Amino acid sequence: MRFVDEYRDADTARALGARIAELCEPGRGYQFMEVCGGHTHTIYKHGIADHLPEQVSLVHGPGCPVCVIPMGRVDDAIHIASRPDVIMTSFGDMMRVPGSDNTFFDSNAEGTDIRMVYSPLDSLKIARQNPDKHVVFMAIGFETTAPSTAMTLLRAEEEGLDNFSVFCNHVTIVPGIKAILDSPDLRLDGFLGPGHVSTVIGCRPYEFIPAEYGKPLVVAGFEPLDLLQSVHQLMLQLAEGRCAVENQYSRVVPWQGNPVALEAINRTMRLRPYFEWRGLGFISHSAMRLRDEYARFDAERIFDLPGVRVADPKACQCGEVLKGVLKPWECKVFGTACTPETPIGTCMVSPEGACAAYYNFGRFTRERIRGATAPSAATPETAVTPATTTTATTGGRG
Repeated sequence: MRFVDEYRDADTARALGARIAELCEPGRGYQFMEVCGGHTHTIYKHGIADHLPEQVSLVHGPGCPVCVIPMGRVDDAIHIASRPDVIMTSFGDMMRVPGSDNTFFDSNAEGTDIRMVYSPLDSLKIARQNPDKHVVFMAIGFETTAPSTAMTLLRAEEEGLDNFSVFCNHVTIVPGIKAILDSPDLRLDGFLGPGHVSTVIGCRPYEFIPAEYGKPLVVAGFEPLDLLQSVHQLMLQLAEGRCAVENQYSRVVPWQGNPVALEAINRTMRLRPYFEWRGLGFISHSAMRLRDEYARFDAERIFDLPGVRVADPKACQCGEVLKGVLKPWECKVFGTACTPETPIGTCMVSPEGACAAYYNFGRFTRERIRGATAPSAATPETAVTPATTTTATTGGRG
């Protein structure tokens, strides 16, 4: 890719939409899940649904790491930060995620010291500057951000810092997808695989999806034409009776993943027996914690945590939105009691949350789906060099 505009050409988008329509069987509907929240934002922002035939629909999945953090873990973080000798650091999109009583911002107003950082390495800098304080980094994210946490731990070990630790909340994408596949609530024909996570783990971990569940998956990039081409690849597989993992995002994603990043993760972290996901409940081997060798950097071992499971507010339907069962506007409090300024659920907080995506970009999509006449959402504007496709075919039905 030389220029972003190559992946936003309106004529190419219309041509891809026409090719997708040609592959539709009469009377059949197709439902694909975009696992990643970044894909959801591209879909709404650029009006991808307006380029698809009515038979093809896209539903969002649990690929927003902030959105799947349960309220109890937020409460645990605030409990740690409430100690007078602690400085907690966090990525910005965690600052307004509601716990059972308040958010990080609210907690700061009550006297805690929770600071926003752009990288976990910023936390080490704060620890060096404040030797009389214990700095705790609130680590969140899928395998995308886990390598940066791992490298920070290795740096802290190398420097011998004794006033730094990590509150680890890293989750893994494959068990989340499996939980969706095992759920009886949703019928899916295929998946748009997450691009960011796949730059680390590669494409091989998804091969169980076509092999065991008979569903195709295409790892997709984040530009409008990336997503349209990925939908076309899924439709082509179904039309040809194939079922495979394909890599549309091969300009960025290596099939085998990033061995250096994976080695850093495996050196510092291990899988938990189980972990709670908001909306999906407890999923086995779906999150990471620090290895015993790094116990002195593990906030869960250093501090006594309440560890209380907190139920979501009754009015919030983030769980159903994360599973793709509900569209954001079908939630009872969407756009009224729950807005980006006053979020009730995590899907309205995170930049990758489905509710925030629809609230900011998808206002007209609802009317289109209802069959009403409405102005089109923003459409892609400017030549695309088709992405190279890598395929691994496995057994399974199309």
